[in-house]
Amino acid sequence: MKLLVVRHAVAMDREEFAKTGQSDDLRPLTADGARKMKRAAKRLRAEVETLDLLVTSPLVRAVQTADIVANAYGTGVAGTTTSLLPDAPLEEFEKSCSGLRGKEILAVVGHEPHLSRLVTWLLTGRRESRLRLRKGGACLLEFESRVRRDSGTLIWLLTPRQLATRSR
Repeated sequence: MKLLVVRHAVAMDREEFAKTGQSDDLRPLTADGARKMKRAAKRLRAEVETLDLLVTSPLVRAVQTADIVANAYGTGVAGTTTSLLPDAPLEEFEKSCSGLRGKEILAVVGHEPHLSRLVTWLLTGRRESRLRLRKGGACLLEFESRVRRDSGTLIWLLTPRQLATRSR
């Protein structure tokens, strides 16, 4: 099984959005962030041709990013999961993946610093992040059977700039 991990694209400034009085959970992507993510999503498709399942954090900026990725693949977002929220326990993600038999490629969209910790944990079993996912960046992990702690192999990690300039 492979796991495509995508960090949400550039969202509205946190302090600026706070002035609206709305919850940070509702903070959307900027127009520029959405535009750049559309370009990155096309490159993601060149790197990973198909997705069996795409799930996202329920926060608006992640859902918007997942919609852009889904559009590039001509598919839909299967749903949201609290296991991708910024403060979710890492074990919750592993548990949420336990029933995914027969899926070859799972894609997820979430937030930092959770995603970097999650990827590190899936690769090494360590809870402290050993990598950095930039906004709109992605990485691909591979597992022999199922997604679980200390069992993944990093195939690649790309910044948004690398995705934007990577040739097919």
